Amino acid sequence: MKEGININKGLTVLGRVISALAKQTSDRQSLVPYRDSKLTHLLRGSLGGNHKTLMIACISPSALNLDESMRCLRYAGRAKNIRNKAEANISLEGDG
Repeated sequence: MKEGININKGLTVLGRVISALAKQTSDRQSLVPYRDSKLTHLLRGSLGGNHKTLMIACISPSALNLDESMRCLRYAGRAKNIRNKAEANISLEGDG
């Protein structure tokens, strides 16, 4: 039971982080709650850092799962609005 609560908390915080990052613009930076859960802290580089990220939204064609599919698509739509500026970490100095 306790593990389920922690998973739900992590997913809730992940939703808040994605919403905060999607609302950010180049001139307006807001606080993103990465440290509110271990999941978002681990995914910090992927969500708003220097990483390229791919999100796959799995939906069902069944009418029974329509609500869950719509929630998944809204979640993916918010994540799509996140803009990362991935840059290669290249060192001009030789290792030797």
